[in-house]
Amino acid sequence: MTLDALIQIVGLLTSAIVMLVIVQFVIGLLFAFNVVSPSNQFLTQVYNSINSLLEPILGPIRRILPQTGAIDFSPLVLIILLQIVGIVLDNLR
Repeated sequence: MTLDALIQIVGLLTSAIVMLVIVQFVIGLLFAFNVVSPSNQFLTQVYNSINSLLEPILGPIRRILPQTGAIDFSPLVLIILLQIVGIVLDNLR
């Protein structure tokens, strides 16, 4: 497997994680502003599934960041870190 293929695979995984973070954020907003009821079983299952996938990544970031009250900046930090990884990998080509 060449370095280029590895870079593409890591790029695909980072893109997938960013999309999961965005979907989690949007569903969380829909719940928070009562656009969709939290009793909607389908969206609740999707939200819980995404949370269980992202928690191993977001948990350590949350422990490092200072407490900011109700606002969770860990998804933003994760997206920025993934973008930095993408930039570094693009420059390795």
